Amino acid sequence: MEEDGATGLFGWILWILENLALSFYNIGYAITHPASWLDWLTWNNTTEDKTSLMMFVYYGASVEFFFAVIVTFLAIFIVGVWRNEFLWGVVRALEGFANTVGRFFAWAGLLMVLQQVIIVLMQRIFTRPDISIGFGIPLQFDISWFAEELKLYNAMVVCLCLTYTFVQGGHVRVDLVYSAVKFRTKRAIDMFGSLVFMLPVATLVWMYTWFFMWRSLIVPPVAPTDPIERLALKARAVRWNVETIGFSPNGFTGYFLFKILMIVMVGMIFIHAWAFFYRSYLEWKEGPESEGKYLDKDVLEQGEEPYDHAEF
Repeated sequence: MEEDGATGLFGWILWILENLALSFYNIGYAITHPASWLDWLTWNNTTEDKTSLMMFVYYGASVEFFFAVIVTFLAIFIVGVWRNEFLWGVVRALEGFANTVGRFFAWAGLLMVLQQVIIVLMQRIFTRPDISIGFGIPLQFDISWFAEELKLYNAMVVCLCLTYTFVQGGHVRVDLVYSAVKFRTKRAIDMFGSLVFMLPVATLVWMYTWFFMWRSLIVPPVAPTDPIERLALKARAVRWNVETIGFSPNGFTGYFLFKILMIVMVGMIFIHAWAFFYRSYLEWKEGPESEGKYLDKDVLEQGEEPYDHAEF
């Protein structure tokens, strides 16, 4: 039994090493042959388009893609250990991406409020059953369509501002142990959390969300268990079938957008887990004087501070 266990462990290690080595070839092939997996972007309903689409669907949540991402993560980290300024540059770029996306889509909250006000006015004051927006060719839908669309704005704020909030330190964390330990111990805990919690959970959610999204966009349906040979056969019959069914007869018809937002959210969490690990390592290495280095946090101007107490 012990020999079988050792053999199984050796097999797993060999499998990991083989996939890591093969990742360099896969990355090189993907870069030098983009048409093999991106030809569907210029959709002409050809056999090549259908095949490249199915290759994109398969490799988007495949073992090959997973190890290619891991190799990229390790390569950036190894170079960053040698040249810390390079790694700081990566951290600034990834955190800047999260901040830019979050700050932009945070305005969806204001848009949601304004649209709700318009809906109330149109229903209660003007007693209109629909709303028409636009110039020349108006966008006209039933009021219930616009009312259900409010959920999309809320989803944008949640999905696209999540990593931005993380960068800004706005998430709640339980720090019964964390607050009592030394600076470098905190950074070690952060690195551990990135590798053991953030990255594995994001990977697991991505695997299922990826196929969940594509099942609302194309037919025949795809599944995580489909091997590449089966998807190649499905490519012959693949066609776009974007889900536009709402919850009510005249309700919002773009619910496939929620599924796209889910995959974008998970991807941004995965990318920011990199940034959080890299920052934690650099701060651990450079010491307390590097805490918050290059961190682009929002600053409240005078008079914008929250009022959290009352005078009696």
